[in-house]
Amino acid sequence: MNILQDNILGSEIVETVAKRQYHIALEPGEVAERILLVGDPERVEKFRKILDPGILKVERANREFKTITGTFKAIPVTVMSTGIGPSNIEIAMIELSRIVSPKVVLRVGSCGGLQKDTNLGDLVISTGAVRLEDTSLRFVDQSYPSVAHYEVILALVEAANKLRERYHVGLTASASGFYGAQGREVPLFPIVDAQLPDNLAKRNVLNFEMESSTLFTLGEVAGWRTGTICTVFANRPRKEFIPASEKSLAEERAIRVALEACVVLEKMDSKKSSVQSSHYYPSLGL
Repeated sequence: MNILQDNILGSEIVETVAKRQYHIALEPGEVAERILLVGDPERVEKFRKILDPGILKVERANREFKTITGTFKAIPVTVMSTGIGPSNIEIAMIELSRIVSPKVVLRVGSCGGLQKDTNLGDLVISTGAVRLEDTSLRFVDQSYPSVAHYEVILALVEAANKLRERYHVGLTASASGFYGAQGREVPLFPIVDAQLPDNLAKRNVLNFEMESSTLFTLGEVAGWRTGTICTVFANRPRKEFIPASEKSLAEERAIRVALEACVVLEKMDSKKSSVQSSHYYPSLGL
C-alpha cells in the first residue's frame, strides 16, 4: 500500500498535508524523542529483538529507510536505517526535523580502525569528526566544527563501562565514499591520496566511516544532542576484516551500549530537571 496517498504540497519541503515525509515516510506522532540511526536495514531487526517485547508502536519501510518505534526499559525509542553515506543522513535529519524535536540522535554503525591497537570488534565512541565530505558544507562553511554532544559522549562511556565492553574515545574521519574517499587502492581506479589513512592515524584519528560529520554538524545547527558509536569491522593498518562468524555479535555489543546510553541520558535529564539546569555536570550524579 502506498502510504504517501496525499499529494505532495510543493517542491522545496517535500511532504503531504499531514506532514508525512517523502523519503522516510513518517509523520508526526510516529517518532520518539530518542532516535537511533543505523546504516543497514537488517540492523533494525537486531534492535527489534532487544527492545521491550510487545511494545512496538510503529513499523515503516520506504526505500532504505526502515523504521520501528518501541521502548527499551520503558523509554520510547525510534530506530531508523538510513543506508550509506552523508547524503542519506542529510535526508533523515531534515525530514525528522519536520515531525519531531529529538532529545538525542545517536548513530550506531560500523567503521574501519586507523590505529594498530584497535582490535576487530572494539567499539569507538566519537568525540568529533574530521570533515572529508561536503554534504554538511551546504549548511555551514569549512571552519564550522563537527562535534558530538558531550552529554551523549558521557552517556556512551558510562554505558560501555557498565556493560564491560572494550571501547576507545576520540576523533572519527567521515568520508563521502568507501573506496577512493577512504584511501583504498583498487585496480582500474587510481586514487588521489593513498596515504590518507596513514596521515589521519598520525594525527590520532581513531576510525573511518561515512556519516558522523554530517550528523554532528546538522545536529549542532538544529540544537540537537548527537553522538556516534561504531563497531570496528576493519583494521586498516593491519589489513584485517572481521570474520563473518563474529560480525553479528560485534554489532549487538554496539546496539546494547547505545540503548543503555539512552537510559543513562534519561537519568541525566532527570538530574538536570531536579536542579533546573540546562546542562549535566558530574556532581549531579546518576
